Amino acid sequence: MKTAVTDMFGIDIPILAFSHCRDVVAAVTKAGGMGVLGAVAHTPEQLEIDLAWIESEVGDRPYGIDLIVPAKYAGSDAGGYTLDDIRSLIPSEHIAFVDDILRRYDVPPLAEPGGRRGLLGGAAGDGGAAVPFSANQADPQIEIALGHRPVLVVNALGPPTAHMIERVKEEGRLIGALAGKAQHAERHVNAGVDIVIAQGAEAGGHTGDIGSMVLIPEIVDAVAPVPVLGAGGIGRGRQMAAAMALGAKGVWCGSVWLTT
Repeated sequence: MKTAVTDMFGIDIPILAFSHCRDVVAAVTKAGGMGVLGAVAHTPEQLEIDLAWIESEVGDRPYGIDLIVPAKYAGSDAGGYTLDDIRSLIPSEHIAFVDDILRRYDVPPLAEPGGRRGLLGGAAGDGGAAVPFSANQADPQIEIALGHRPVLVVNALGPPTAHMIERVKEEGRLIGALAGKAQHAERHVNAGVDIVIAQGAEAGGHTGDIGSMVLIPEIVDAVAPVPVLGAGGIGRGRQMAAAMALGAKGVWCGSVWLTT
């Protein structure tokens, strides 16, 4: 199959597979599509490990990475809160309520090598660490990613930041973004995005309230000639064919990989 997306990435099939699981990323890439690693929850150390592993598996085949950096969020002026900042915002009665449920139902504490896990995930003693969905978390991830070979960097929530776009383009990589409305897609393209993922309300993750059948052609028309991937409820070949009949040049799938 040949489309603008297969030409853009040098792949055989215009299927991009978003997954937090490196095995899925590698398997889809080796099968002729392109895996995209969801890295928002990765530590810098784990991201280094997973990207090196993916590259050892896929050879010179292309793959991507997906991060989340909203344009605005609490603490955005300083690059984001730390875990301790977030913990301080949680009312003590909420913490007591959760502790009581855990105690009453004999839920054992989560543990990691080196100590008990604390509130909000994270191991004890990491209160100064950056939280996910922030620039302080994502900027080091971008630099690690650009030290490896992903051909595509995607921001999964809002337009990519100016810093993200500048660094990705500087290194000769492509940049993408998810959109749940046509005006969001237009903002992405105006910011410098190379490919738009039109994600309808059927998607399993964060999205808007417009169904894929309505959204995909709206975004295709709004951003042409920038290529669009259809997303949201794409789990079989018939849905892929429908997305492409609506003008998408390929598809972006996430939830379908959860069972493999």
